[in-house]
Amino acid sequence: MKTLSLSVLILTALTACNNKEEKYDASGTFEAVETIVSAEASGAIKALDLEEGQMLKAGQVVGYIDSAQLYLKKKQLQAQISTVLSGKPNIAVQTASLREQLRQAEREQRRITNLLKADAATQKQLDDAHTQVVVVKKQIAATRSSLGITSANLNEQTAPLNVQIQQINDQLEKCRIVNEVNGIVLTKYAEVNEVTADGKPIYKIAALDFIKLRAYITGDQLSHVKVGQRVKVLVDDTKDTYKTYTGTVERVSDKAEFTPKTIQTKDERANLVYAVKIRIKNDGYLKIGMYADVKL
Repeated sequence: MKTLSLSVLILTALTACNNKEEKYDASGTFEAVETIVSAEASGAIKALDLEEGQMLKAGQVVGYIDSAQLYLKKKQLQAQISTVLSGKPNIAVQTASLREQLRQAEREQRRITNLLKADAATQKQLDDAHTQVVVVKKQIAATRSSLGITSANLNEQTAPLNVQIQQINDQLEKCRIVNEVNGIVLTKYAEVNEVTADGKPIYKIAALDFIKLRAYITGDQLSHVKVGQRVKVLVDDTKDTYKTYTGTVERVSDKAEFTPKTIQTKDERANLVYAVKIRIKNDGYLKIGMYADVKL
């Protein structure tokens, strides 16, 4: 009985070991696309609402750089535009008297036309009335043309000022520190009240919606791997179980390299291996630097 019990225990232990030690074809570590977010303006950082390890969303405003001088410059340019446009003529007002003269000339033309029909006026009087109407119309047209040219010239004078305002609006927009990708903050390089400059790093973020596993395969395995291939990725969950993910081969290196010291391949005697990148949708469990096994 004791011999039988001992045999059962040994068999159970071997079965458990076999369940945990699943065969794999390659191993590697997870990495992510890291982005360094830099300042796009110079000045003191007035707000910076982020910490290392914090999850950020794309489009989220995390801070801003002092923009007081830019705002004042914009107000100055707007005042200059108002000053220039204040000299713009009011065409309707300045042609009002001529339009009244035209109405009187047209009334006189109609009156003389009726008198001529009754033989109470001469043809010369009608011709003179018609000429007066034509003259006033030409005066109105000339005045409108002159005032229109003046208005156009003033508008042209404000065009460079409007362009400068657009440039300042762009600079003001760049004073806002906007996060562009969904991810986790890895490193924070700046703090509130520090003076930054255009191009100076503020923080580093890694996109973790999808994470990449860099693994290594031997030359013998190379013919069995191709871009777009679906593979199984195994990550330690508990002492005796794995979490299983499905990944897609995104890149296969076409250049061999020496086996990294921290990486084991199926054939540990291989000196040269090929790097493979596998893209995996992250459920939040996978972290940068974690180890995983790959089954092709």
